[in-house]
Amino acid sequence: MSTDTTTASPSREVFSSRLAFLLAAIGSAVGLGNIWRFPYVAYENGGGAFLVPYIIALLTAGIPLLFLDYALGHRFRGSAPLAFRRIKAWAEPVGWIQVGISFFITIYYAAIIAWAGLYTVKSFTKAWGADPNTYFFSDFLKMEADQTFSTSIVSQIAITLALVWIVAIVVLAMGVDEGIGKTAKIFMPILTVLFIIVVIQALFLPGASGGLDALFTPNWSALKNPSVWVAAYGQIFFSLSVGFGIMLTYSSYLKPRTNLTGTGLVTGFANSSFEVLAGIGVFAALGYMSMQQNVPVDEVVSSGIGLAFIAFPTIINQMPMGAIFGTLFFGSLTVAGFTSMFSLLEVVVSAVKDKLDLPRKTAAVSVGVAMALISLALFSTTSALATLDIMDKFTNNVGIVAVALISIVVIDWILRRIGEFALHLNAVSSFHVGTIWRICVVNITTIVLGYTLLQELMTLVREGYGGGDYSNTQLIMWGWGVLAVILVGSFMLSVMPWRGEVSLIGPPGSDFGVDPDMERTIEIPQKYTPQETRHAGFASEQEAK
Repeated sequence: MSTDTTTASPSREVFSSRLAFLLAAIGSAVGLGNIWRFPYVAYENGGGAFLVPYIIALLTAGIPLLFLDYALGHRFRGSAPLAFRRIKAWAEPVGWIQVGISFFITIYYAAIIAWAGLYTVKSFTKAWGADPNTYFFSDFLKMEADQTFSTSIVSQIAITLALVWIVAIVVLAMGVDEGIGKTAKIFMPILTVLFIIVVIQALFLPGASGGLDALFTPNWSALKNPSVWVAAYGQIFFSLSVGFGIMLTYSSYLKPRTNLTGTGLVTGFANSSFEVLAGIGVFAALGYMSMQQNVPVDEVVSSGIGLAFIAFPTIINQMPMGAIFGTLFFGSLTVAGFTSMFSLLEVVVSAVKDKLDLPRKTAAVSVGVAMALISLALFSTTSALATLDIMDKFTNNVGIVAVALISIVVIDWILRRIGEFALHLNAVSSFHVGTIWRICVVNITTIVLGYTLLQELMTLVREGYGGGDYSNTQLIMWGWGVLAVILVGSFMLSVMPWRGEVSLIGPPGSDFGVDPDMERTIEIPQKYTPQETRHAGFASEQEAK
């Protein structure tokens, strides 16, 4: 045993208050998927009855995984690669896989924010005209679906996308608390007010009750279908931002005496509350559209990009004060997109900053500019939508599920460290975890993730994606190719030497062990009390305070 504590870890930025972290975490969870994915998934999977598996999934997978992410980041006080390296040297690639997934999601997510920002302005004059479908694909995107990579730039999208990246880079360069924290304190209240107004306005539309009946009328027989339960767990995984580095990174900036589980419960339930609110607003508006067109609700229901940029402009054209509604709706999308983009970009910036020992501003600007250039090259062109759609499918439905599963297998099935994280959570939190939490994380989540991943891979291999709309070249390059780049890149980055500090100062007076697999000493307590755990990762009692 080594008791040398002379190597001090560099001081890490912290959120100045629990509120700043909470709003940033909720902002990350509340994104575009809450508004355009949850309502459709609920409608397609039993309506009101879907809330039963959804709540069960939240309690047995979403919040338990959120706790695990919080424990990882808070205990090991580093970005995803650094945290996994501090767990075990060979586990570092798991962290880089999370970074890679966040990298690719960020570069296309920025494009959707740019679209929403442009539509916010276009709502004033309803610039999409009488045919929003044609306008979006032909006039706005100038889409060439069969192009694998186009060099034809759409100028208005390129300019707006560049502005989106400038905002994101500036916020991250300002720092965790001054940038992300203070922005969350401004953006989240704005988002909440904007969307509540949107929902209230939608509820007073003629036909709104028909839309809500379609959404919430329960089809209890759907609960017998396993795919409904898989859909519920999938929605929770995608919406809560768990398992791919975001919450791990954010929690690494928390003060030691932070109520982790209490904060996790608030984040989880706040996110789900916003999803239900979004469902009410979206289906109230779809009910109005259904009545105006004199067709059943199921003929106007859509999800994703089609809902936001085609269905809603159609509704806006028909409704009184449509310009105001459109401005508020697309303004909400833009703000929700930004709060999620900040968290995605921070995963990448934090990892590079830790690995290369760079100052915050240098890391944010260099990483941000490089990602912005890639984003502009891919998503300001006429082939953007096809590239975006394929990349989104593979990074979300395969990448996120796979890395969450890998993380759990590494942490508990191989290293048997879940008990350590339970102890850490209980040492600092009001709501304690135990056997039930371990079963949820290690057993239930593993089974659900494994089944979901297997089904997704089988479908993609057997049927491809896009119903024949995309060529094999497009699927290989922007789908399977992206996953390959993430996997290979994670191992290449792991073998690079660390310039930043990898050791972790433990509690004063505790024993420290040397991990023989590490290039450098990592000081992790081999035994500690809950009181000592409170200070794990901090050099002194004063710093802990």
